[in-house]
Amino acid sequence: MKEIKLYTWAHCPYCRAAKQLLDDKGLKYVEIDIYNDAQTRRQLQSQTSHYTVPFVFIGETFVGGFSELKEIEFSGKLDELL
Repeated sequence: MKEIKLYTWAHCPYCRAAKQLLDDKGLKYVEIDIYNDAQTRRQLQSQTSHYTVPFVFIGETFVGGFSELKEIEFSGKLDELL
């Protein structure tokens, strides 16, 4: 199974929702809080052209944010990506 990484902010409702979705599926993930890390935020934004948290990666693949993660799960494709 590929590693799941979430780049989050502690008080972000979409970050909490992404973690809850993964928790509900029993999936383990690495959470990296980037609230106080402007350099990492800029690097992720440049790499992904995505400007809001969470940043969701499965392996080396950028999935998107919570909306994209939710869509992938409901379409049944999340398990395929893992």
